[in-house]
Amino acid sequence: MFFSPETLFGLLAFLLTISVLSYLIGDQVFFRVAVYVFVGASAGYVASVAWHQVLAPQLVHPLLSGTSTDKLTILFPLLLVLLLLFKAFPSTSQLGTPSLAFMVGVGTAVAIGGAVTGTIIPQITATINTFDLVAATQNGGSIFERFFEAILMLFGTISTLVYFQFTARRGDDGTYKRNPVVRFISWIGGWLIAITFGVLFAGIYSATLTALIERFSFIINFILGLLQTWLP
Repeated sequence: MFFSPETLFGLLAFLLTISVLSYLIGDQVFFRVAVYVFVGASAGYVASVAWHQVLAPQLVHPLLSGTSTDKLTILFPLLLVLLLLFKAFPSTSQLGTPSLAFMVGVGTAVAIGGAVTGTIIPQITATINTFDLVAATQNGGSIFERFFEAILMLFGTISTLVYFQFTARRGDDGTYKRNPVVRFISWIGGWLIAITFGVLFAGIYSATLTALIERFSFIINFILGLLQTWLP
């Protein structure tokens, strides 16, 4: 049947895809409509997730059906939420400053903790593990090859970290200069960072190109499916 739910959903996806691709010929009204639909759907999804995953189980349910301990525990977050609402009005925005400061502080602590435990420490651990030559040679290769790879990884890690070291000494002429050795190592670290960003960009470009090919394939298959439905 032409007006089946699958056909209607496919037609909607087809129109949205064409609307987004219309940006290739300029900022069209169809593209803006597709963007509005995407933003609206994303906002609705985020609001739904915030309610079902955060507000309802962490705030509403403890207040309505929780124990006395739960209700006392939830008073502090509830107070912060109420104070944060005052940021919407210029005359009372200062009342929401403590809540905003608490959010920024916690967010910063979580970001720093995640960077240390999720990036720096695993990188250091991986660099140290590369010098376990006995275990490395069990997967093939000579011990000299594994040792060279370990030294290369160690130097790459150190040079990348040195790149973000900006201290310099004041010379006799009054100018600040970095140590030549540190400057050379940081130069290598800069190139390694550039190569890493290049690889990441290539991965993003490949994923984007894959999505574009999938959309073109969807458009072709949808049109062929309609023609097969219309034609006897």
